[in-house]
Amino acid sequence: MAAVDSLSIAISGLANINRQLGLVSQNIANAATPAYVREVATQTSQSADGIGTGVQSGPAMRDVNVQMQADLLIQDATVSGLTTRQSALTAIDAVLGTPSQGTDLASLLGKLQDGFSLLAGDPSSQPQQNAVVSAAHTLAMAINTLSGVYSSQRQTAANAVAADIGMLNRTLGVIGSMSDRIIALKADHQSTADLENQRDAVVRQVALLTNVKVLAQGNGDILLVTISGLQLPTHGPTFGPGAPFSTVGATIGAGAYYPGGGIPPIMLGGVDVTMQFNTGRIGANLTLRDVTLPTYQAELDEFAQNLAARFDAQGLTLFTDPLGNMPPGGGVPAQNGYVGFASAIQVNPAVLANLALVRDGTQVVVGNPLGASAFTPNPVGGPAGFTTLIQRVLDFALGSEIQSGVLQTPSQTVGLGPAGTLSAPYGPPPTLADTAANLISAQATDSGANNSRLATETAVQATLNGKYSEVTGVNIDAEMSLMLQLQNAYGANAKIITAGQAMWDQLLAAVH
Repeated sequence: MAAVDSLSIAISGLANINRQLGLVSQNIANAATPAYVREVATQTSQSADGIGTGVQSGPAMRDVNVQMQADLLIQDATVSGLTTRQSALTAIDAVLGTPSQGTDLASLLGKLQDGFSLLAGDPSSQPQQNAVVSAAHTLAMAINTLSGVYSSQRQTAANAVAADIGMLNRTLGVIGSMSDRIIALKADHQSTADLENQRDAVVRQVALLTNVKVLAQGNGDILLVTISGLQLPTHGPTFGPGAPFSTVGATIGAGAYYPGGGIPPIMLGGVDVTMQFNTGRIGANLTLRDVTLPTYQAELDEFAQNLAARFDAQGLTLFTDPLGNMPPGGGVPAQNGYVGFASAIQVNPAVLANLALVRDGTQVVVGNPLGASAFTPNPVGGPAGFTTLIQRVLDFALGSEIQSGVLQTPSQTVGLGPAGTLSAPYGPPPTLADTAANLISAQATDSGANNSRLATETAVQATLNGKYSEVTGVNIDAEMSLMLQLQNAYGANAKIITAGQAMWDQLLAAVH
């Protein structure tokens, strides 16, 4: 019986070694496969009456570090969100302008001021009047361009949210399908390691869309939960009306806002879950759509309205909408009458038709002790050297006072936007130049901070990927070393079988 037991042990050992060699080969072949986790063989010693009879091979399992995997999913979502945000902010950086090149709003406003200063030396000069109007037109166009980029990037973010919700549904469906197969295989005591590796790769795709935590279930299924506690359904229909998440695309105007302002929510089972997506690509685009870009627009609208209103208060309606109208102020919310005005501001058509109005003025101003002082425009045929209006523009429209001793009405920096829920990250600037400089500085700083954090978080992600690969990935040297050990063990077991075969041959020969 000892010979039989030895052969049984050797044969089961060879089977186990073959199984392990197959896993080693598979591991080496997948060494460069993203998200692949090294697979290891399981084996159980067998015995009868306390005597070893061999080894039984079990299903292959993964050598996974759950905590490191969780950390990596969080980092994937962080980097994905920052990358998405940076894409939009980079597009805005390109049109913010550079002070050193004189293309930013503050520099363009300064050129308009310089134009009026030169006009004061020769008020009747038509070339100089034209230069003032040209500077005003260039400033208005820069405001339009910047507003257009805000609008374009906001629409891009809104479109991306709708597209990514569809992608999320499809990806969750793939995970659910894989989980069903894993559950069935586990119930049949078969290895699920390959499928689990594939499922992990798909889970990392979900992490790019929104932060997700994986909760393993005993039957092989997994639960996916966002950082806000929202469970992501992985079983059930993923297309059409039965899909877990739903939203619709929409054209996003300057006056649109969420919630309640014409922007559709993200729904799950009849419940608005929009606010629970606050990380990853979806969270970043929601923030761009609902906070960042509307705030930028509101800051620019405030500058545009202030620009038009402060010139108008001194008797020169230099900036209007295309119909020659001034946007009303004093609404509720504060910007109610001029949300989106930055996209429409232009030089007053009346001024374009009569350049001399930049010298003479466009309307009478009734004096107000809390506002501008009285002003009467230069009449037709009046003095060619009329400088009253020009001086009012230089002293008051572009200054911190509306008349001597009376401060300008402060710019709005809180209660901004169509719903009055947004705030600028700076206090009320006293002059138009300060408003322009603060706006550009705040938005450029926002982009710079995001870019800096993206670089930091990307480096952390690379480090985590490296450590995760070291711990759970395939080490070629280690696998080759294991292969040599297995080959040696294979040879030893083969010798036992050879020796056993020789013994049987001798026994048979003796019988015959």
